[in-house]
Amino acid sequence: MARVKGGLMAQKRRKNILAEVKGYRFGRSTKKKQAREAIYHAQTYAFAHRKDKKNDFRRLWTVRINAALMSHGLKYSRFIKALKDKNIEIDRKILATLAVENPEAFDRVVAEVK
Repeated sequence: MARVKGGLMAQKRRKNILAEVKGYRFGRSTKKKQAREAIYHAQTYAFAHRKDKKNDFRRLWTVRINAALMSHGLKYSRFIKALKDKNIEIDRKILATLAVENPEAFDRVVAEVK
């Protein structure tokens, strides 16, 4: 049987790897071995930071709600406790959006809690 060299498939594989790292700096954009390592790290960071993003946004919503509550003389923790006691189920994302984009509605929610 004739010997089969992997030339065509190797070129295709290399082309796909290098296409994924287009725009990277130095050897990572031109050398297959460095490119594979760069892809590995990039995907690892992307996975971890998709998880971190959820925490970052929750922190942002907390800060926005707390800032809006200062004018009402309330603290964030007491406000959230009062919401739970009154069985008002509005999540932090909605509260933060109301505080920023629709302060009148947020004022009505605060008045309901007080």
